[in-house]
Amino acid sequence: LRSFQMAESIKVVCRCRPLNENEKSKADGYCVSFPGDGSNLVRLEKDKTFAFDHVFQPKAQQADIYNTVAKPIVADVLNGYNGTIFAYGQTASGKTFTMEGVLGEPMLQGIIPRIVHDIFNHIYNMDENLEFHIKVSYFEIYLDKIRDLLDVSKNNLSVHEDKDRVPYVKGATERFVSTPDEVFDVIDEGKAN
Repeated sequence: LRSFQMAESIKVVCRCRPLNENEKSKADGYCVSFPGDGSNLVRLEKDKTFAFDHVFQPKAQQADIYNTVAKPIVADVLNGYNGTIFAYGQTASGKTFTMEGVLGEPMLQGIIPRIVHDIFNHIYNMDENLEFHIKVSYFEIYLDKIRDLLDVSKNNLSVHEDKDRVPYVKGATERFVSTPDEVFDVIDEGKAN
């Protein structure tokens, strides 16, 4: 495995999710194969093979995916670097399962709840005289349009940079939070929209 420790690197990872209950009941199978165990290759059909920085096969655990892909990025963010993790794929390919998982289920929780817990654990271990202000936004990007999921009247928002060249979504609703549960409440509110 190549190291995921470089803050300035872009990594492309492929995660093939496990079959869901509906697929299992119909005896569906996988449309990809993995040449060699532990490989970074995915084979589609007989002659199309794709290479990634890392490939997670269906048996991969949520914690393994987080620890390999996201945890180093979170560490970099906590050290002052910008970090981005996003999922891309067709409908039902496993984006939500990978990023969110099953909230409240430690073995099945995805990247986002694990990030939230790591950030708050980091803060809880800091000097108690330090003060933190944490804001959360929740929006979707679909067909090149940004829609605020905390205020559905705000759609077609745009990305800007502040004076320090830090990107932000102009006009997106921001909620102050002080616990992981408050973050998950914001997520639940956004998911309802």
